Amino acid sequence: MKNWMLFGITAIIVFLLAMLAYTIMDRKTEARFAYQPKVKIEGIEPRDSVWGLNYPRQYQSYQKTADTTFSSMYNTSGNKDVLEENPEMVILWAGYGFSKDYSHPRGHAYAVDDIHRTLRTGAPMEAGEGPMPSTCWTCKSPDVPRLMSEVGVTEYYSKKWSDFGAEVINPIGCADCHNPETMNLTITRPALIEAYEAMGKDINQASHQEMRSLVCAQCHVEYYFDKSIPGKENAQYLTFPWKEGMDVESVEEYYDNIDFADWTHPLSKAKMIKAQHPDYEIYSLGVHAKRGVSCADCHMPYKSEGGQKFTDHHIGSPLSNVENSCFVCHREKESDLVTDVYERQRKIKAGTSKLQRLIAMAHIEAAKAWELGATEGDMQNILQGIRHAQWRWDYSVASHGAAFHAPLETSSIVTSATGIIQDTRIELARLLASMGFNQRVDMPDFTDKDALQAYIGLDIAEEEAAKETFLEQVVPKWLKEGKEREAKKEVETISSR
Repeated sequence: MKNWMLFGITAIIVFLLAMLAYTIMDRKTEARFAYQPKVKIEGIEPRDSVWGLNYPRQYQSYQKTADTTFSSMYNTSGNKDVLEENPEMVILWAGYGFSKDYSHPRGHAYAVDDIHRTLRTGAPMEAGEGPMPSTCWTCKSPDVPRLMSEVGVTEYYSKKWSDFGAEVINPIGCADCHNPETMNLTITRPALIEAYEAMGKDINQASHQEMRSLVCAQCHVEYYFDKSIPGKENAQYLTFPWKEGMDVESVEEYYDNIDFADWTHPLSKAKMIKAQHPDYEIYSLGVHAKRGVSCADCHMPYKSEGGQKFTDHHIGSPLSNVENSCFVCHREKESDLVTDVYERQRKIKAGTSKLQRLIAMAHIEAAKAWELGATEGDMQNILQGIRHAQWRWDYSVASHGAAFHAPLETSSIVTSATGIIQDTRIELARLLASMGFNQRVDMPDFTDKDALQAYIGLDIAEEEAAKETFLEQVVPKWLKEGKEREAKKEVETISSR
């Protein structure tokens, strides 16, 4: 009886092992045939739907970037009005497009739609009109590297934003980051390659893990439009200011050395720098970067489906997917991890909120000094202080996730900016007193966005009406022309085969 029992147990174990071996072989077979190309992708193919025929799981997960329901303590993917939450920003950006409109970014699927809708791009009714250069399209679409290839990089940077309205119709997608022949990660924007060269580095030497961040760094960085490159005078050439380093002081020094300003503030007359979104720079100074963790590890973690492991292209906050993003390395409870992130954000938010109010007040106090007859010599150090304090404030708030990516560095930036603006306001108070003004400067209501926009001379109702006309009359025409061009190209491609 005992022998029969051993025989039975052995048979069951053998059966289970056989089933396991069969399952493993089945999954390997499935993996071998999972990504058999159905179409040949040639050149720069900007349509994700075509790539999706070969890589359906990645494509389907990418489509989820259209989901705007996620919300954390301070940030959302739902286009929430930042100026409504932080009205002082209207004063800080007076004279610049961000004083009109600034919202939380939506997912990559909305990249083209959002740049159509924002008041910052104006309402051009014809090609070649409007205030913005074509450079503003650079990070919004895989149609951009296609255009750079077709017309040339400098020629691309030399056009108006509205010149390419019918050309740029596909939002950020596969061709922005992948070589269609090998599917290797690739750099499609020349600014990043040129920034590496300026630092004496060769981006071709980057490892695959480094590339999992560098493809993001094509766009999630600080940049400016260089209008002074020899032989490229008509172009607004996208440039990363990394030659001296990527920390806030080095980039500040770079801009000071070339006397660069994005605009002159209409109240204080300070030459201002607008930080864009230095996500990669701030991330590079944090503990995750030092441990070799890439952007994709947290924002595009691996996912298993039907026995297949693949990179989840639902690019978003790690807090919306803690299990796959954080638990790979961390063993704490999810609630503890999220609480830690929020605590860092809360402390830095308290600092930046106080700082932006101080800077807004400095702009208005500087305006009073000019009104009372201050000279350029009187104001030189004051304007430099306002410029540097606001630059550092902007560097910390424009970088999405800075409080998480590098909380110590971000806190240091905010602290240094606070010291600069406090010293600047003391110097302003002394200057005003020397001119016989010994009282507080009258301040507007810093809690009312609409009132502040009126204070700096904006007619938002007029701006919104013009934008609505643009969205109704021009954008549909652009999209129609773009779709017809793509359809014609597809027919020509089929006919040539």
